Amino acid sequence: MSYRIKTFEEYKSVYKKSVEDPEGFWAGVAEHFHWNKPWKSVLEWEFKTPNIKWFKGGKTNITYNCLDRHLKTRGDQVAILWEPNNPEDDAIRLTYRQLYEEVCRTANALKSLGIGKGDRVCFYMPMVPELAIGVLACARIGAVHSVVFAGFSAQSLADRINDSACKAVLCSDFNARGNKNIPVKKVVDDALAMGCPSIEKVLVLRHTGDPVSWNADVDVWWHDIVPNQSAECPPEQMDAEDMLFILYTSGSTGKPKGVVHTVGGYMVFAGYTFSNVFQYNEGEVFWCTADVGWITGHSYIVYGPLLNGATSLMFEGVPTFPDAGRFWEVCEKHKVNIFYTAPTAIRALMAAGDEWTEGHDLSSLRVLGSVGEPINSEAWHWYHDKIGKGRCPIVDTWWQTETGGILISPLAGITPMKPTYASLPLPGIQPCLVDASGKEIEGDDVEGMLCMKFPWPGIIRTTYGDHERCRQTYFATFEDKYFTGDGARRDEDGYYRIIGRVDDVMNVSGHRIGTAEVENAINENPHVVESAVVGFPHEIKGQGIYAYVITDGPVSDVAKFEKELLATVTRIIGPIAKPDMIQIVSGLPKTRSGKIMRRILRKIAEGDTSNLGDTSTLLNPEVVEEIKVGARR
Repeated sequence: MSYRIKTFEEYKSVYKKSVEDPEGFWAGVAEHFHWNKPWKSVLEWEFKTPNIKWFKGGKTNITYNCLDRHLKTRGDQVAILWEPNNPEDDAIRLTYRQLYEEVCRTANALKSLGIGKGDRVCFYMPMVPELAIGVLACARIGAVHSVVFAGFSAQSLADRINDSACKAVLCSDFNARGNKNIPVKKVVDDALAMGCPSIEKVLVLRHTGDPVSWNADVDVWWHDIVPNQSAECPPEQMDAEDMLFILYTSGSTGKPKGVVHTVGGYMVFAGYTFSNVFQYNEGEVFWCTADVGWITGHSYIVYGPLLNGATSLMFEGVPTFPDAGRFWEVCEKHKVNIFYTAPTAIRALMAAGDEWTEGHDLSSLRVLGSVGEPINSEAWHWYHDKIGKGRCPIVDTWWQTETGGILISPLAGITPMKPTYASLPLPGIQPCLVDASGKEIEGDDVEGMLCMKFPWPGIIRTTYGDHERCRQTYFATFEDKYFTGDGARRDEDGYYRIIGRVDDVMNVSGHRIGTAEVENAINENPHVVESAVVGFPHEIKGQGIYAYVITDGPVSDVAKFEKELLATVTRIIGPIAKPDMIQIVSGLPKTRSGKIMRRILRKIAEGDTSNLGDTSTLLNPEVVEEIKVGARR
């Protein structure tokens, strides 16, 4: 079986076979990877409980497939190309051989700290090569990595460490981001001070060299322990269904969910989707601008590219530092061939003005990608015309933390493009639309809730330590289906367009943030009686956060009060969750059973007050008028 699809006709034929014989299809894909021991069964599954096992009995190590097997043929090829925050600093190029040796040294260092197979290790690091090295080092020895985006607060970090009982934290002294130095180790210290009894060691990378507080019983410098280790570390043989990593994602309740991915299925899926969606060619430079703290960074900065022997560019900085031409300067400097970013970044750079795109040689670009949220038409056309110069296909990819990799997307240069449409499912992916009762909606030119009716190798296996929550969230809403939480439209060509979340989760700059998380943080303020948070359209972020807040009395200094609320949210969750709009209200529209009518609040936040539906059955219909009058713009 061909691993990579070359034409649209071939896509249609392969897709048909993958639906008729999914096990045969995925077994054929899996044979392109190295296994120490073959699997006994390709797939055992049922969605009810759920219980899903891919390549059962198969033994492998994902880092052998990412590193060892490339050494003979591409040992001197660049594996990771690191572009620092400051354009005046030198880029770092790690060949496959150098990366292999660094991963082995770090793996041996982790072992010397008492980390072994099955232990959970938390990462709270900037976008430096050592983050990718550390993640791979964990996978090498069978430890489970849990990367927390280094913009979350100490409280959020402590919650995640404690949920999975991590044994160690890997962090840096500081994080250089734009013109700021962010005190990463201090956040880790603050988190541990809140009580993280499972943590035995903190391995600290000296990155900026700024002074940090030190606890010699717990803290260990990276440069003291890693460089003198052996550059050989045999890969731990892992069962296909052993845990590879935990990644926390926001839920509609306040507590984050630890999404669990396993070794074999995730490896096969990340590798296959990378090769096919981006149509990667030998020797090309692939740049995904995400952070490894999110699933996009796991699958398409670290694992997907390395499984395919690609050169993966890692970027420490931000799109607008030192100016809004930075992305295009990096594309020119490193002759980037495939560029994968978020609509938020595209809209921000579009708003900065076309002049920043001019004067840069972008002729190396061959494929453009979009990830994190649906891309709007204006941003799609700007990206296509100004960056791709009308000649680069755009892959508008739809997927989730829970899916492990891309599910619906054009294949670059193969699938006919349609702006704002994620287009067609990848081979092996079986989407469907259902109505509120779970009945499948047949035909084309229809809208419904997006579900999957058959598993794929990268599907979530459980939520760490709480399997019932996994069942309730993804498999209990509709019988025998995985529910994505998204609404979608299927047009006359069978193309899918994602409409957005149908649950209480907002998509802010491509980051999923639960309304309950933000409300819980706002409610910490002693003067807040109750709050309700909704998403509203934001021209840069896609969705902004609108907070309706009831206080315990009149607020004399509104600006000061709002500042306090923003500081609280930043402290408890992180700056990504700060509300864009805060409206102080005397009450919230509620049903007689006490349920907040978010639908009404969402409409008001969107500026659509003409169609609020019947409000007469509310417990307090008069409050709707007051909220409408006081709405912020």
